[in-house]
Amino acid sequence: MEAEPCGEAPLAHGNPAVLAEIGAGLLARRPHISPKYLYDTLGSRLFEAICELDEYYPTRTEAAIFAQHGEAIAACVGQGVSLIDLGAGNCAKAASLFPLLQPQQYVPLDISVDFLSAAVAGLQQRFPAIAMTPLGVDFSAGFQLPEHVHPQRRVFFYPGSSIGNFSPPQAVALLRNLRDNLGADGGLLIGIDLVKQSSVLDAAYNDALGVTAAFNLNLLRHVNRLAGANFELRQWQHCAYFDEAASRIEMHLQAQCDVSVRWQGGERQFARGERIHTEDSYKYTRSGFRQLLGSAGFEEVQCWTDTSCWFAVLYARAVNR
Repeated sequence: MEAEPCGEAPLAHGNPAVLAEIGAGLLARRPHISPKYLYDTLGSRLFEAICELDEYYPTRTEAAIFAQHGEAIAACVGQGVSLIDLGAGNCAKAASLFPLLQPQQYVPLDISVDFLSAAVAGLQQRFPAIAMTPLGVDFSAGFQLPEHVHPQRRVFFYPGSSIGNFSPPQAVALLRNLRDNLGADGGLLIGIDLVKQSSVLDAAYNDALGVTAAFNLNLLRHVNRLAGANFELRQWQHCAYFDEAASRIEMHLQAQCDVSVRWQGGERQFARGERIHTEDSYKYTRSGFRQLLGSAGFEEVQCWTDTSCWFAVLYARAVNR
């Protein structure tokens, strides 16, 4: 429920690449829609609401880590970096670090470009000394930072355990791409959700107010707009659970009745109870994530956790090649 892969052009209405991706997912043996389509403007606002829920612990737990260990994190990362914020959303998490990190440049990336632009406009007024360059880039598919992003002392900021939305092989590929965009003096400041009781995890993705359900269902509304589909939201139900063997939360949308779905270039019949997979959220052990970092060309420098060890923030340095 955390990742916000980015890009304005890939999400334009009628874009052939988008139509092909959505169509292939819906026609797959196990139908699925990429979680990046959760984040249109309304989806981004619903995710902000999720972060305020009692059941949703990651945001406040990570914030508490930054509040308690902010000075130590800043000492480790250093000041005057080019801070590249992946899935920036409303930019609030990065902005909370500005007084400590004092970045020379802030480069937020997000899938919802209109939402991002509004957030950056307000942020620029608060921090006029920081150069800000919002970018629309689908970093889940690989990317290269433009030349106007300062090449020295680049630090990727990837909070919220958004890396958990990718399978371990996909996460390694993403991290390798980040490594390729860093020089020898670059680094990664990342939040990861740690393995914990399944009851805590299940509650976090099935809140009593139904905000997560609305967030998940809004994906269908977004796909209707992008692909000319005819999903009726009342015919579908949010479903989320923890798969202990795979160490991940799975989110699905389940058909409440037999339904025929059409989109530009395709059609599929869904039987009652059939599901569309919309998101995974992997939970890690510290040792397991350390191995993942090593596979991608990073080495852990420091790790900070909350007192319950529910969440961790790590700073990793790019390994010289």
